[in-house]
Amino acid sequence: MMKRWMILALFALAPCAAGAFGLDQLQAQLRATPIVRGSFVQQKFLRALPQPLTSRGDFTLAQGKGLLWQLTSPFAQDLRITPQGIAKRDAQGQWQALPQQMGASRETGIFLAVLAGDTHGLQENFDISLAGDAQDWTMTMKPSSALLSQVFDAIVIQGDTLVRRIELRETQGDRTVLQLQDLQAARQLNAEEQRAYAQ
Repeated sequence: MMKRWMILALFALAPCAAGAFGLDQLQAQLRATPIVRGSFVQQKFLRALPQPLTSRGDFTLAQGKGLLWQLTSPFAQDLRITPQGIAKRDAQGQWQALPQQMGASRETGIFLAVLAGDTHGLQENFDISLAGDAQDWTMTMKPSSALLSQVFDAIVIQGDTLVRRIELRETQGDRTVLQLQDLQAARQLNAEEQRAYAQ
């Protein structure tokens, strides 16, 4: 479940009508911040449960490298998503590759392309609309592929100069809301992040 939304969660770019806030402007905004650090709160709303399942942690997004995802609650777990796939850090601090399910490598590639500001190919899987301006925009994406349509009704992303909120609406009625908080832009990775990507 965690893997599914991380792979799809940051599809935050799309073309729009000429003269309006669209692809070029949004792409420039995201590419202007090569590294973003922050915290997250994820809530999973399940029809069968009266209260959402909540998890918290910290993350680092780095263009050209991928995502470091440090879950702190309800349990500790460090994940890394790179072009090579998804890995989990073990108790000795070493990164161990997780088994790739069918189609996972393709989804990982799409995810990292979005992080890098490369939007080619996204329209093969989504019908995308963008509303608002550079400081307050909402992206709504509806799956156009049969495979994704079986899972999602829509993915809604909101932000300003950065992505702030992501909502995944699933076909069976469940939904996931991800809030990205305390965001800080950076130009360089720190020593710990460099080691994490180098292993």
